[in-house]
Amino acid sequence: METFLFMFFTYILYSKSIDKYYVGHTGQTLDERLKKHLSNHKDFTGWVKDWTVYHYEVYDTKSQAYKRELEIKSKKSRKFIEGLKSSTG
Repeated sequence: METFLFMFFTYILYSKSIDKYYVGHTGQTLDERLKKHLSNHKDFTGWVKDWTVYHYEVYDTKSQAYKRELEIKSKKSRKFIEGLKSSTG
């Protein structure tokens, strides 16, 4: 029997054109998730075409990744998000 390792991500995207950040979580690869954000869809990220991965963190479970997403969002702070990038290089 094969064992599969799943990783879950909390991620922050950045758009230079609108100078905004977007925080989310996923069980997909970051490349797959970014492609979805860059596709034409009706959600907030769908109309912006220059999203890049600004920061990400890896978790063992979806609930851990989601909890971290909510923690970052609860700060409501651009300075906090920009500090995350600084602390990870």
